[in-house]
Amino acid sequence: MNRIHIAACCAAGLAFFSMSAASAQTISRGAVIASTCFTCHGTLGSSPSDIPSIDYIPAERMAQTLKAYKAGTRYSTVMGRHASGYSDEEIVETANYLASLQKKGK
Repeated sequence: MNRIHIAACCAAGLAFFSMSAASAQTISRGAVIASTCFTCHGTLGSSPSDIPSIDYIPAERMAQTLKAYKAGTRYSTVMGRHASGYSDEEIVETANYLASLQKKGK
């Protein structure tokens, strides 16, 4: 390959990757954090077990509850430890994401 072909290939590759990056879906921080909730609370927050479903809780109530767990003002077995790892901003983003999901409840 000569230099012109190499340059053309590089330009085409850069154009392809920039188009792919521009069309890529952005995942919110709240969605990433909420995905950890699904381990115990079920897929999209609808629990199939005795652990409560969280897919029907309004965002404001969810944020207040998580902040209370974090502060230790609401009793929990494990939720206080989970909530203490997140900032108040992350808790609000997570609560907003969870509230945006389709509501199924238990």
